[in-house]
Amino acid sequence: MPRPRSDEKRIALLEAATRIIATQGLSAPTVGIAKEAGIPNGSLFTYFETKTDLLNQLYLELKGEMAAAALKGLPARAEPRERFFRVWQNWTSWAVTFPEKRQVLAQLSVSGEITAQSRAAGHKMMTDLAELADRSRATGLMRKAPLGFVLALMNSMAEATMDYMAQDAPNAKKHCKEGFDALWRMVE
Repeated sequence: MPRPRSDEKRIALLEAATRIIATQGLSAPTVGIAKEAGIPNGSLFTYFETKTDLLNQLYLELKGEMAAAALKGLPARAEPRERFFRVWQNWTSWAVTFPEKRQVLAQLSVSGEITAQSRAAGHKMMTDLAELADRSRATGLMRKAPLGFVLALMNSMAEATMDYMAQDAPNAKKHCKEGFDALWRMVE
């Protein structure tokens, strides 16, 4: 009979994986992750069948957390610019507040270990954000460009903004606003 799973242990393993991968990269051994979580190495495989399974679940966990943070407090009846600015503030704030999570999500996003199913599920979590971006560009310069291209440009601008916010914390709000203003000029 398999052991019952504990949500607390699963969460501890995902948090430990984030910390270890942030310092050691995706090749970090599972034994180190289990040790960091305070769980015997064999128990890790009670929660995740393989290391690839752990990485995919961590990817989905971080992607979901980022999406939820970005959409938090989104005003329902506001103009597109105001709605998009709120998403931008939330997204960049999450990334600066949780630099390890941002770093690990970036590594996982380019990893060959992340399955097509996990990528599709991650994209689905971002549907509301993609729809907001699509509506925001409806009459602007980027209206005819493929949405995926526009989203990639937005992501690059967000990454640059997040870097400046993290490197120059006293001026983080200023960098956030300037990054958004540049983004908005691109899409409007």
